[in-house]
Amino acid sequence: MILAGDIGGTSTRLALVEAKGGKLNVVVQTKYKSREHQGLDEIVTAFIATHQAAGHREKIEHAAFGIAGPVRGKRVHTPNLPWVVDASQLAAKLQVADVHLLNDLEANASGIPVLESSDFVTLNIGQPDPLGNAAIISAGTGLGEAGINFDGKYLHPFACEGGHSDFAPRDAMESELLLYLREKFRDVSHGHVSYERVLSGPGLVNIYEFLIYSGQGKASPEVAAAMKSGDPAAAISIAAARQSCQICVRAMEIFVSFYGAEAGNLALKIMATRAIYIGGGIAPKIIAKLKEPQFMEAFCAKGRMRPLMAAMPIHVLMNEYTALFGAARYAAQLARLVPEWCG
Repeated sequence: MILAGDIGGTSTRLALVEAKGGKLNVVVQTKYKSREHQGLDEIVTAFIATHQAAGHREKIEHAAFGIAGPVRGKRVHTPNLPWVVDASQLAAKLQVADVHLLNDLEANASGIPVLESSDFVTLNIGQPDPLGNAAIISAGTGLGEAGINFDGKYLHPFACEGGHSDFAPRDAMESELLLYLREKFRDVSHGHVSYERVLSGPGLVNIYEFLIYSGQGKASPEVAAAMKSGDPAAAISIAAARQSCQICVRAMEIFVSFYGAEAGNLALKIMATRAIYIGGGIAPKIIAKLKEPQFMEAFCAKGRMRPLMAAMPIHVLMNEYTALFGAARYAAQLARLVPEWCG
């Protein structure tokens, strides 16, 4: 039995997964609110107790967790949660030989071969290169990025922290936004403004607040109330979809353009001629906006590289459990319970 986890800044998903006949079958799964717990150890303990009480007493033999943050020495200091996740401590608690930690985007990428065709929405058919690499970018509580290298036979996901690279403005308005964010995060980031500050749930809020600050629109009382009582990014997104608040509509347009621009940046760096995958919790909710021209125009606007960009296939991952499947597949592959991802 495999214990798999997808740990994000907002939600933590855990599952018991059985590997049988080269395939993965989810036995049970539970979703937790990450910020309601002191750490992953606490959630794992609660998960095991709950499902043992329900009769699931199978021995856990392998475990892997996809975590939003850089994995260093089998430990992760999560940037969007006040947690330290330690693989050795989890192994002792679970009484298994080894616990594997991987970046959440590496887990996302590892879950792609498990998905069905119905789990994808294609934004650009392009001209896929069967010998090329692929990449994945996911905006959610933070901004995650990863690559998928093709070695001539197999595909190998690998982690990166590209979401924390410098935000680069493309016009005068975005230059003003950069200065605004540099001042806003002066104390915590020492003047550094990452792409995550504009391309994530909190990033959408930053864009919205900048537009109001710079006099480009007025806050809607209804949206302000919704932001105060619930998820601020969701309030903006919903108002934009309903066309009930023009400043929200404008914020979403800028957000989608940033999504396309940074997806294109990642695609160039990885030379992702096989495919670009858009993951995370936000993309499926704004799929109609992603299908509009702003995303592809920003993606392709790379000067002399425009023809290269236009040929890259782009697919949105619609299955919210992709990273959970990927963590399970990662553990199963290391245990030789499933085959490698063949290209």
